[in-house]
Amino acid sequence: MDSAKSIFDEMLVGENEARSPYSDYHGWFLEEDAARLNRKSKEAETFFRRTGITFNVYGQEEAAERLIPFDIVPRIISGREWARLSRGIEQRVRAINSFLYDIYHRQEIIRAGRVPVELIAQNEAFLDKMIGVAPPGNIYTHIVGTDIVRTGEDQFYVLEDNARTPSGVSYMLENRETMLQMFPELFSKIRVQPVSDYPKNLRRSLSACVPDKCDGKPVVAVLTPGIHNSAYFEHAFLADQMGAELVEGHDLRVIDGRIAMRTTRGYTPIDVIYRRIDDDFLDPLNFNPQSLLGVPGIMDVYRAGGITIANAPGTGIADDKAIYSYMPDIVEFYTGETAILKNVPTWRCSDDDSLTYVLEHLDELVVKEVHGSGGYGMLVGPAASKREIAAFREKLKAKPGNYIAQPTLSLSTVPILTKKGLAPRHVDLRPFVLVSPNGINITPGGLTRVALKKGSLVVNSSQGGGTKDTWVLEE
Repeated sequence: MDSAKSIFDEMLVGENEARSPYSDYHGWFLEEDAARLNRKSKEAETFFRRTGITFNVYGQEEAAERLIPFDIVPRIISGREWARLSRGIEQRVRAINSFLYDIYHRQEIIRAGRVPVELIAQNEAFLDKMIGVAPPGNIYTHIVGTDIVRTGEDQFYVLEDNARTPSGVSYMLENRETMLQMFPELFSKIRVQPVSDYPKNLRRSLSACVPDKCDGKPVVAVLTPGIHNSAYFEHAFLADQMGAELVEGHDLRVIDGRIAMRTTRGYTPIDVIYRRIDDDFLDPLNFNPQSLLGVPGIMDVYRAGGITIANAPGTGIADDKAIYSYMPDIVEFYTGETAILKNVPTWRCSDDDSLTYVLEHLDELVVKEVHGSGGYGMLVGPAASKREIAAFREKLKAKPGNYIAQPTLSLSTVPILTKKGLAPRHVDLRPFVLVSPNGINITPGGLTRVALKKGSLVVNSSQGGGTKDTWVLEE
């Protein structure tokens, strides 16, 4: 990683001078009693514990259910910065949706030689059963989470696209609710754009994507794998906030060409399913026959226009990390414009020359599995031991096509509150995007994830990261 001097602190210039978006907050902070702020920080933990905001960590016998640590110093983005980010996110999401329609229909981008055919044909995220299928409204990515990192005043990069089942929006909403309760005076002093209408917008966006067989007011349900899933709190939270039904696979069945849910009055047809289970478990008749989480026959109903599934099956290929490296080409191909938001420079390890370079520079690079998520299966070279690098080198040589590599960026920092005062920590940002035939809605802000360990670049909650409230100023 670069020297500490090159790391962009989003809040402070030098010791005690605040950057413009933080000026009002910083003035307030300097007048606050440190003991009061530390008490508030503990209150936040109590609030989250009482609300039940937890996530599960797989593979750990003890303390498997955890709170995500919450830091009370907000991450603040100016209205000008957000306007540019929003334009870039919308451009990218439009391109992704066009790409998905294309690769499941005429495959013009492959014919044009902009994306290699083997990257699609040999990709496990590409679903043959979606070929020729047009989802209601031609929307594949109803909900998208775009992970963005910052390296300077006007330097933003997309780290990855989450187009399958992006999670974390419940933390965005609860973080804001917590801050409103603890520091109401701040929101009187500083004009922050609200995020609380996300559930209403989600319901409205999903309801605009109804299938042809919908008759009357759309019935929306959230399909969850159940209480043992790491994001179950979020599934239940969103269903409750939207006024939608929370269902599991065993609650649903195919009746008269529709998907119907069991109720106390018999079975009621559903129009839109916001599914939070992976493609492979969605339908045991069409995918994994061992799955007990999905609904037998749901893909047949979907292809016949009897149900909307959000996000559409097969969208996972758009957030595959091998496809990621082609995103600048994809944006240009479908929009005719240069990408507003840049990609992080990426080496595809399937390429011999790239693999040679990566193997020679493992101690400098971040190497990721193309199908990986959650911070697992990756190597952060500068933070790895010689033994870890040697072991990873063998994995990489055995299956180079499974990996991409990227430089270790000097990610921006935002201070967290520690017992000794403010201390800089690296952050990323996941804005949440809703897509329907009526347009694209981007919630102002999103989920800021923060690496709580000094110097760490891994922000994932499963790897010890925390979260912050994200403020977009009204300007």
